[in-house]
Amino acid sequence: MTWARSKPLDPDDPEIPFTEDDYRRRKCHLNFKDHISVEKLVIKMGKSNKGKFSTYVIASGVPYGAEEGILHTIFKEAWMGETPALSIYGDGQNIIPLIHVSDLASVLQNIVDRRPRTHYLVAVDDSVHTLEEIVKCISTHLGPGKAQKVSKEAAFLNKELTQLDIDHLLVNLRMEAVFLKENFNINWVSQTGIVENIESVIKEYKQTRGLLPIRICILGPPAVGKTTVSKLLCKHYKLHHIHIKDVITEAIDKLERLVKSPPEEEEEGEEGPETWQELLDSVKENMEQNGGRLDDVYVIRFMKEKLKSMPCQNQGYVLDGYPKTYEQAKELFTSEEGEEEEESRSKAPHFDKTITPDFVISLDASDEFLKNRVINLPESTVAGTHYAQDRFLRVLATFRELNTEDETVLNYFDEAEIHPLHIDVSKDDDPQYKDIIKQITEEVGEPRNYGLTPEELAELELKQAEESLSREAERKAELERLEAEEEAEKVARWEEWNSRLEEVKRQEHEMLEAQSVPLRNYLMKNVMPTLIEGLNECCKVRPDDPVDYLAEYLFKRNPQIE
Repeated sequence: MTWARSKPLDPDDPEIPFTEDDYRRRKCHLNFKDHISVEKLVIKMGKSNKGKFSTYVIASGVPYGAEEGILHTIFKEAWMGETPALSIYGDGQNIIPLIHVSDLASVLQNIVDRRPRTHYLVAVDDSVHTLEEIVKCISTHLGPGKAQKVSKEAAFLNKELTQLDIDHLLVNLRMEAVFLKENFNINWVSQTGIVENIESVIKEYKQTRGLLPIRICILGPPAVGKTTVSKLLCKHYKLHHIHIKDVITEAIDKLERLVKSPPEEEEEGEEGPETWQELLDSVKENMEQNGGRLDDVYVIRFMKEKLKSMPCQNQGYVLDGYPKTYEQAKELFTSEEGEEEEESRSKAPHFDKTITPDFVISLDASDEFLKNRVINLPESTVAGTHYAQDRFLRVLATFRELNTEDETVLNYFDEAEIHPLHIDVSKDDDPQYKDIIKQITEEVGEPRNYGLTPEELAELELKQAEESLSREAERKAELERLEAEEEAEKVARWEEWNSRLEEVKRQEHEMLEAQSVPLRNYLMKNVMPTLIEGLNECCKVRPDDPVDYLAEYLFKRNPQIE
């Protein structure tokens, strides 16, 4: 980037490349003025301090390889496959100097070992690639296969691109590493450039970032839950759900589109409109003759195309309920090279590792369990599907016939050293399949992708916050409920205690009343008459001390004394 605004050596011949000898004429990009100042300072310090250290400046091309550096945004967009075409910013004719990161490391090692006299070196490969060539190559071998030109300003709308990325992608510079070729011994990894070595570069990119496809096949009888489990696994691992009906529908739609509007640019060896029309007619005719079903020869062809598609090759897939038989598996996963070897040398079939599943999950349950499950399905779910009673029984019987102990589709995977994981669904009839998904994820391992996007991460955090608030509200409501119950229990106990106390008081009162009757009778008979007489006498006599007089009167009239 410290050469980005350098004027051509010969205005009449702009294809003449810059070399190390031209470094004093370089003009830097406006955003890299500090860099060129550092370059000049480093060279100056090396020349003025020869006895202390040696200094070198390497004008490196844009590094690629491994994690891809500046080009990573293009690689990521291609691998994700979320856009129909990769973007080429501007006219795409600007030349970007490139060098593989391993080759750049080799240059550094040569400098350390040889200590060249020159202090300024250019490190680029032999390629002269434009931005358009680079983007189209990545799109063809890793992405959707298409690229479209957009304005340079559109680069600033891409959240993944930084200003540094944009500066590098828009540079237009032709350079040649003359000194390296003449003086260094470099074991080049990618001397001819990224376009010629794209397959090895993509392989290195996937392995370095752990972007390896996960291929899963879910098998089992009807109504065992294959589709539900497949969709849950696709959501967890961000894989592509492959269902036979969807594949056939998608293939027919694609053929109709190709027949109706053929692509403007046809690749060499690609089939033409006549071939597409012929295939479409034969497919429709075959479906009419078979009552809507399609022969295996067409199904396997469409399945192979789907599994070999770039999305399935990049992220992987979950194959839902297919293949159903040993022969279908053999036709689908055995490579053409393997068939030739088998015929000539009678060896075991060669499996196409690019499409053969890495994990096979066999879901199973008893016929009685499956029948009960279908019986309990809502009428709206059953209508128009193979879950209708008579049809389901036929489909289940057919499945059992095709999967006898002697020859099943699982035998094929055993021969391929892909031993199926058997799961009995009837042991845990959970509609969410949590335990089953847990068993499968433990077998498969962690996801192999870029992880959650910022939007997905924000959604997950929001969901977790909502769940946390919900749990807190539930905890608070439970606490309030317990406090209310405790308070109500206290009030009930207090009322019960008061009720019992009143009952005790009443009983005591009744007992005292009952015990006082004899005493009252005695007083009325023996005491009250004498007392009344004494009071009358006291009223008549009017003594000075009425109390003493009354006491004396009662003492004298006491019957016991008499």
